Amino acid sequence: MQKMPVSHPACQLNPGLFETAKSPPKKPSRALITICDLHIHHNIEGNTVSSSSENIPRKATDIYAVLALQGITLPPVSTPAAAYVPFVQTGNLVFLSGHIARRDGKPWVGKLGASMTTAEGQAAARSIAVELLGTLHAAVGDLNRVTRIVKLMSLVNSTPDFTEQHLVTNGASQLIADVFGGKGAHARSAFGVTQIPLGACVEIEMIAELA
Repeated sequence: MQKMPVSHPACQLNPGLFETAKSPPKKPSRALITICDLHIHHNIEGNTVSSSSENIPRKATDIYAVLALQGITLPPVSTPAAAYVPFVQTGNLVFLSGHIARRDGKPWVGKLGASMTTAEGQAAARSIAVELLGTLHAAVGDLNRVTRIVKLMSLVNSTPDFTEQHLVTNGASQLIADVFGGKGAHARSAFGVTQIPLGACVEIEMIAELA
């Protein structure tokens, strides 16, 4: 019997589903039909970011199932600290204001190259990505409406000799790739700055496209 090849080992299904039989094959149960996340590799400022959720079988549009599998609970929208709104939608684009890193509900204070390591900065950037997704959910009502994460812009509170702002920001980019798959491959800018409001270590803003 001839079996159809499976291109990606993470997406292998039961080979029996593809076997030719004399009698008409039984229609597989919907519970057996899953779409495996694409193995994503995109180069961001010279550094490869890959999706660590490639082995999680999921429906292609079930963003909330992916969040649940990763143990992520979306937070409510934070109250703006000054005279601005958390998000603005124009046409099919949603612009999210900059979100600062928070830990235990308070600003995550620190400076990369002085009081924080790159790994700690990545953890802070990841926490911001979770906050951004919470705000995006509030803005659009359903994250499955998102057709593309267009761009992230990251500000990293760092010393003049610290040069790994791009690696810090990967903490946010990686999570976006894990959650949205191919739709999460985004353009990005990362800057080092001398200070961020409230002394926070990282601030990130986002642009998303809707269906």
